Amino acid sequence: MRRHFYTLAGGIAAIALFTGILYAGAAAIRDRETAATPDLVLETPDMTDFEAAPEGAGDDVPLDLGTPSDDTNQPGAAPTGERPQGTTTTEKAARTIEPQQFGLPDTVTSAPLERVEPRAPLSEPKKEAKAAGPTVLYRPVAVAAGVIQFDKLMLQIDGIEPEQPDRTCESGGKSWPCGIVARTAFRNFLRARAVSCDLPEGGSGPSATASCTLGGQDLATWLVDNGWATPVPGSALEKRADTARQAKLGFYGDDPRDLSHTPMTFDDPTLGIEVDTPQPDL
Repeated sequence: MRRHFYTLAGGIAAIALFTGILYAGAAAIRDRETAATPDLVLETPDMTDFEAAPEGAGDDVPLDLGTPSDDTNQPGAAPTGERPQGTTTTEKAARTIEPQQFGLPDTVTSAPLERVEPRAPLSEPKKEAKAAGPTVLYRPVAVAAGVIQFDKLMLQIDGIEPEQPDRTCESGGKSWPCGIVARTAFRNFLRARAVSCDLPEGGSGPSATASCTLGGQDLATWLVDNGWATPVPGSALEKRADTARQAKLGFYGDDPRDLSHTPMTFDDPTLGIEVDTPQPDL
């Protein structure tokens, strides 16, 4: 019993000793921080040092703020709110600010605004690059002999006279629609294949005139050689037109639809060859 009492008393004593050491250390640290930190004294100015502004004085009444606070800590400085003898202070009046005129010169508010001409550009605008080479146009539609249409663009072949589909020709005392026949022949030659045309620069209208080729063949030359176009006066195609006229091609010949004037040709190799017909067995 006594042994357990001594053990319990020893534990209590150890706890008390440890607690005393903690309190002693905390007190030492507190005293050290108090000694290192100077006393900070805040001085408040005496409101009686400021003179009250008379009634009706407005915003231009100067305010006496006394001497700077830094002078109060210097040796021999006058107490707060008292000016030393022989010293003067510069007093500035407060300026009234109007929001409507703040930051604007008088000439802007009093005189009307005038619009001036814009300055010249610092550099010339960049020009669009010109398209190099011919333009490929897809899915052409022959409207007439020498006139083709691409979507919304109507193109006249250069170097030949424009033909009308309602043109008629006389041959053998008969009239035949040579304009329609010429258009059909031109369509059969194109067969909706893409053509390459030298379009004029800057041309963006609904119609244009240009020279075109198809598979290396000039369209104007093909039409003149087959007698389906009349070259413009002075053109190099006039000699080709004379050759087509002498050969009676196109407009200068007969109606190609009249089979009586056009002999039929057959490519059957068996024609003119006698074939032995087998005889039935009796």
